[in-house]
Amino acid sequence: MVQSDEVGAAIRLALPDAQVTVEDLTGGGDHLQVNVISNAFAGLSRIRQHQLVYGALKDQLASEVIHALALSTSTPN
Repeated sequence: MVQSDEVGAAIRLALPDAQVTVEDLTGGGDHLQVNVISNAFAGLSRIRQHQLVYGALKDQLASEVIHALALSTSTPN
């Protein structure tokens, strides 16, 4: 099980300006809804935005500490 603050910290390490919210969808800590807002996403396709977040969480995903990840990315308004 991974803690929500650990997920946010990993994403902010890769995207320092990111505003991150993490919701545990099942209570087990391995199915997460993550919303990330960052200026780093400007001009990038949605796929590339998601790749940046997946890269930040590669260790957690590879070890299957995170089993399912619902991801939403955007730039600040």
